[in-house]
Amino acid sequence: MLLQIDSLTKTFGGLMAVNRFDMGVEEGQIVGLIGPNGAGKSTIFNLITGVLRPSLGTVHFAGRDITNKLPDQVAALGVGRTFQLNPLFPEFTVLENVTSSFYLHPRSNFFQMFFGTRTYKRNEAFIANKARDILELVGLAKVSGELARNLPHGHQKMLGVARALATTPRLLLLDEPLAGMNPSEIRSSLDAIRSMRDSGITVLIVEHNMQILNLCDRVVVISFGKKITEGTPAEVRANSEVVSAYFGTDHVC
Repeated sequence: MLLQIDSLTKTFGGLMAVNRFDMGVEEGQIVGLIGPNGAGKSTIFNLITGVLRPSLGTVHFAGRDITNKLPDQVAALGVGRTFQLNPLFPEFTVLENVTSSFYLHPRSNFFQMFFGTRTYKRNEAFIANKARDILELVGLAKVSGELARNLPHGHQKMLGVARALATTPRLLLLDEPLAGMNPSEIRSSLDAIRSMRDSGITVLIVEHNMQILNLCDRVVVISFGKKITEGTPAEVRANSEVVSAYFGTDHVC
């Protein structure tokens, strides 16, 4: 397992947001984490990435315990993520937004940057080329010179994905990547996520749009912070507990 979560628990005062949650993600998979609003999905993302500390349980990434690591340490180990609200630089171009994210893994030292050495210029050219490759992957190559604030909503969401990809993750956590997109944007975004998996990136997705199930190798369903089932998309669609969690018991056949 690239990601292994055991008995993960988070309480906020008297509220148990995540209740002894277990999950594994194998390298090369796309795994969906779904559930109703308030089920604890984003809290789990925050626990994985070090934004929150768990009350109980462990998180292992690539065999290493990352339970109490800080967010920058988790990112440096190879776990990238997006957010529901995109932290973009609105006055930067699309390309500049992506190149700025490469500096988690700097290729030049301070001396090289200060004096603008040939090594520094070569490294900057390498970063710019890699950024263009990422923009091509997520379908934003044609708007690389646009200011981020001028992009439509769907493109801003994918720019957030591109920034996460620039951290060179082995595991990418996508938090509602399709939210607010129109049908055309959704189709292109689904294609981009498939391409990420094909390029060797393991993906864990939180999403309410059930079209995401068409991408997933496995799906984990939670309700009130507790896992209620996991399996293939077909198995999850047919599970009465999942129908009940989303629509209520009156809809269970």
